[in-house]
Amino acid sequence: MQPTQRYGFRHLDVITAGFVAVLIISNIASTKIVDLGPFTFDGGTILFPLAYIFGDVLTEVYGYAMARRVIWNGFFWIAVAAGTFALIDALPAAEGYGLSDSFSAILGQTPRIVAGSLAAFMAGSFINSFVLARLKIWTSGNLLWTRTIGSTLVGEAIDTAVFLLIAFGGVLTSTTLLDIFKSNYIFKVGVEVLFTPITYAVVTYLKRAEGVDIFDRSTNFNPFRYFTTREEPAS
Repeated sequence: MQPTQRYGFRHLDVITAGFVAVLIISNIASTKIVDLGPFTFDGGTILFPLAYIFGDVLTEVYGYAMARRVIWNGFFWIAVAAGTFALIDALPAAEGYGLSDSFSAILGQTPRIVAGSLAAFMAGSFINSFVLARLKIWTSGNLLWTRTIGSTLVGEAIDTAVFLLIAFGGVLTSTTLLDIFKSNYIFKVGVEVLFTPITYAVVTYLKRAEGVDIFDRSTNFNPFRYFTTREEPAS
């Protein structure tokens, strides 16, 4: 595939926008801790698994190199959102504005939580994409469910562990951290499993609509090679 063809994709912009939107909304929603049946987790966990589903679709259809670009875009806009909230929180409130404390409580994120969120997102997303791309080659493009679920098992474990250790390590007890990890991990992986039929349908549609099915046999998996891509279409 020639680099210029990449811009002819019909649905990549929609997938990218959805991916970034899920990330930003999840980070805002994470300021509230909720109970859902036997699970206790931050509110962002309800929507965040969709980010991994978007990541699976991106890598499966467009390849690791394109997913890498989208992941970096997501990272950039999460950082912009966090920086904006921090700046607004630091600025003096206008006279008569009585919601300053509420704004600070909800959107005035601590540096540790922001750092944990960004680090977890980068580590988990790239590992998820890498595992899926490698499994696609090993399975010769068959058994999609093994790639979507297998990559999520690894990526979500890294994501959740990194976030909890950076954001709450030394603040919460090891027992509490483990309980939160288990609730988050089981829920996130469970969503991926439940959404597998939908993932199959979306991937099948996109491959036909875009006319591509990338196999990353020649791709450099360095996560920092934003502008350099090598992709190999399906044989």
